[in-house]
Amino acid sequence: QVQLVESGGGLVQPGGSLRLSCSASGFSLGYLAIGWFRQAPGKEREGVSCISSGSGYTHYADSVQGRFTISKDTAKNPIYLQMNSLKPEDTAVYYCAVARGCSVVAGTIRKDEFDYWGQGTQVTVSS
Repeated sequence: QVQLVESGGGLVQPGGSLRLSCSASGFSLGYLAIGWFRQAPGKEREGVSCISSGSGYTHYADSVQGRFTISKDTAKNPIYLQMNSLKPEDTAVYYCAVARGCSVVAGTIRKDEFDYWGQGTQVTVSS
């Protein structure tokens, strides 16, 4: 049974930092990519970052490039999203998901490639 559990969300002031964790289990070795997505109220879910555990390839959305870092300790688990210099526009529910590969088209992570999703963790950036 595939399970993805996110943690680490919370309330932080602008300019602050948070580290999100994603613990993933139960999926086959064919699923090599982990992605982080976010969804703000009234907006579509968007890709933030993804990492391919086989090649180490990483990708970041332009909006978080240079501020967020995706990393992993082992081949599967856990996967982190270090978020620095947070802005109010980063406020959203953040989700991790798994896919067979990290597919990026025109700079956008293809969320339809991701088969399994966690329940999400709320990140609020506000003073």
